[in-house]
Amino acid sequence: MTMLALSFARVCSGLAPFRTVLRLQPLCSASGITVAQIDEEVAKLLELKARLGGGDDGKHQFVLKTPKGTRDYNPKQMAIRERVFNTITRCFKRHGAETIDTPVFELKETLTGKYGEDSKLIYDLKDQGGELLSLRYDLTVPFARYLAMNKITNIKRYHIAKVYRRDNPAMTRGRYREFYQCDFDIAGQYDAMIPDAECLKIVHEILSELELGDFRIKVNDRRILDGMFAVCGVPDDKFRTICSTVDKLDKLPWQEVRKEMVDEKGLSEEAADQIGEYVSLHGGMDLAERLLQDPRMSQSKQACAGLSDIKLLFSYMQLFQVTDKVVFDLSLARGLDYYTGVIYEAVLTQAGVAPVALASNDAQNGSEESVSVGSVAGGGRYDGLVGMFDPKNRKVPCVGVSIGIERIFSIMEQRAEAAAEKVRTTEVQVLVASAQKNLLEERLRLVTELWNAGIKAEVMYKKNPKLLSQLQLCEEMGIPLVAILGEQELKDGVVKLRVVVSREEVDVPRSDLITEIKRRTSDA
Repeated sequence: MTMLALSFARVCSGLAPFRTVLRLQPLCSASGITVAQIDEEVAKLLELKARLGGGDDGKHQFVLKTPKGTRDYNPKQMAIRERVFNTITRCFKRHGAETIDTPVFELKETLTGKYGEDSKLIYDLKDQGGELLSLRYDLTVPFARYLAMNKITNIKRYHIAKVYRRDNPAMTRGRYREFYQCDFDIAGQYDAMIPDAECLKIVHEILSELELGDFRIKVNDRRILDGMFAVCGVPDDKFRTICSTVDKLDKLPWQEVRKEMVDEKGLSEEAADQIGEYVSLHGGMDLAERLLQDPRMSQSKQACAGLSDIKLLFSYMQLFQVTDKVVFDLSLARGLDYYTGVIYEAVLTQAGVAPVALASNDAQNGSEESVSVGSVAGGGRYDGLVGMFDPKNRKVPCVGVSIGIERIFSIMEQRAEAAAEKVRTTEVQVLVASAQKNLLEERLRLVTELWNAGIKAEVMYKKNPKLLSQLQLCEEMGIPLVAILGEQELKDGVVKLRVVVSREEVDVPRSDLITEIKRRTSDA
């Protein structure tokens, strides 16, 4: 009886999904189960397994899907992504940046304690008996570690790479667990607000060139926030946690933020109400001047220093011609712990009027908001982060910005689909075609000449393709030119060059073909 029970258990072990389907009696000596009953139940299970597609070959049944918060990109989507990456990279290089790379994972202790309440979103890797490791959460902390480790005190660098966050993904709004960041940072001791203003200029240039629609760049200063918290009666040990709550104002109404401050964070109602008066303010240099005269804010040296720098920042932004898009907004907090000075965030605006900074983990609320994905860039000054990695706590002042490439891509992809835009997925400039049979070798010779000359060219992988099929391929793939070979062209030493769109054809001497193709594709 025991052996039969073991056999029955082995059969059932491969049928875990089906255990709840049948009501099986417990196998025990006191149950009075007979051998016949066990055989009957085993037969039922095997029949059910066969009916649901399971076999005895031991093959595991699984669903083909990407992990939660990740996605694949098809050639059309990648073409759009590359266009965006190229725009951003050109801007970074235009401003004199050089690039670096760092490992996709770091020592766990490198990342610990740098992100405030967001530290819970860090992916820890399984301990394999060696170092404790975590996937990088952003590119800023690894950059600071790189500076400290290599004793670098000044650099202007950009870095485009993937980062990982154990967040609740909202993929329709461009929020993922694996995503790219495009960072630009300036490290070094420089005069106040000049590098900071350049970072804002870079955001302005990129968003303008990508033509995403109207946008606003909100600026504030962590010193102004800390000074505001102090004069409003927030205890010192609650500054960072209250700052994280204020950071939710772009996602939640004030009453919900106030409720969290009072009920969850233990702040007094009076202090919360005073904070509410300030975080509703936004303007320009005039607001900074007004706050410098404010009876409460003027009592804080921290706040006054931040307000003076905001005034200086606006004066430089006027010279950079970007003040039309920048607003001084006291509700901007940015929850990361390492910020020490100016902070900023770019948001797209709805119908060119008010900022749209929707909750990035909300579900999609209808077609009219399908491309409203919240903030698309953010950054600030972090003068103390490098010192956290230096044995002697030597500080390297830094300021930088991160472009939200996934959110930008989400917008551009949806717009391309809505407009039925035809996106080229290759850069082929010319297809080498033949008009008659038995010309494969001649086509291969010609395409080799073109490749060797640096021309992007292709041939069909058939010995005797029909000319019509070759021309249709060009139209489908957006290939602008066709170099056609025929018996007569080979005798005359020419190639018939056809413009796909206009169907214009011209005989070009073989010796001049490369020059002619380059001339016709130079603007492409």
